[in-house]
Amino acid sequence: MIPQANPGAGYRAHREEIDAAVMRALGSGWYILGAEGRAFEAEFAAWLGAAHAVGCANGTDALTLALRALDIGPGCAVASVSHTAVATVAAIEMAGAVPVLIDIDPLHYTMDPVELAEVLARPPAGLPPIRAVIAVHLYGQSADLDAIGEVCTRHGVALIEDCSQAHGATHAGRKVGTFGRISTFSLYPTKNLGALGDGGVVATGDADLAARIAAIRQYGWRTHYVSDEVGVNSRLDEIQAAILRVKLVHLDAANARRRAIAAAYDAVLGARSPVRRAGGSHVFHQYVIRVADRTAEQARLRALGVGTGVHYPVPVHVQPAYAGRVALGPAGCTETARAAAEVMSLPMWPELADADVATVRAALRRAM
Repeated sequence: MIPQANPGAGYRAHREEIDAAVMRALGSGWYILGAEGRAFEAEFAAWLGAAHAVGCANGTDALTLALRALDIGPGCAVASVSHTAVATVAAIEMAGAVPVLIDIDPLHYTMDPVELAEVLARPPAGLPPIRAVIAVHLYGQSADLDAIGEVCTRHGVALIEDCSQAHGATHAGRKVGTFGRISTFSLYPTKNLGALGDGGVVATGDADLAARIAAIRQYGWRTHYVSDEVGVNSRLDEIQAAILRVKLVHLDAANARRRAIAAAYDAVLGARSPVRRAGGSHVFHQYVIRVADRTAEQARLRALGVGTGVHYPVPVHVQPAYAGRVALGPAGCTETARAAAEVMSLPMWPELADADVATVRAALRRAM
């Protein structure tokens, strides 16, 4: 069976380099906030095209740190989407803010800027002021940054980019993560840039924001053992930083391989291929199609030796922890619900062999 994802393949492809990096970190005797972490932050910022990057424990914390650095917490609302990993909404509440969830554009599965404009102009009753928008770049391509950015500027709210599924994707010739006040990245093992454990990073062009994020991630310290403000413990450890430095070197090539696999699938699927947003590049964290009878399609592909996944089967706003208590835009997340019932992810990772790609293509021809 060809799995839908295979994070172990990324380790095996670069085993010698990763093992050497781990041994270097272990031999240093310094395991938290040391030279490996500082080097990764500098290298990631340079690769992204941002002035500053700050490592942290995971992508959820990265979003919470971004919100806290912007003084967005109790007494504030944050607009985002329901068609995302639950971490996006969890992070808003971890910061003490209130989420309001916007519907998606059904072609690209990202935030609908038209509904966002409606919500910012006429927020749902009972909400505190909306102070930020978290635009999620989903499945490997950009949200509609031009329209969303214009709406945020017009209403005076901060734009935060959640780039956890779009490491290396571009919009208008720039990498996503360089358009908002702050951007955040998960470094979970299945991501395009993935650690071999948890990790996250926050990027910004503002030196003061970067310094505040760096302080909050370690108890609010600017001076050792002295908390200038209430902080947390959310640090990227040296072993993961060393691993990420190796994998960052190979990221652009890995993204190119993802695009090649996507093109191979496109050739079979034709008009059913994922829609690419004009003016940018897709890095295919997931290769997502829509099917009317997902259970049947998954069963047919499974019988042909091809695994699939669903990202995401249950929208955040209908999950038990959130149902009935999070505010929604006027569409009531209708397109979100439709997508959740129909999306299906095909096998996608950069080390996927040509023979396995051929197997998936043959299965698609037979099953679909």
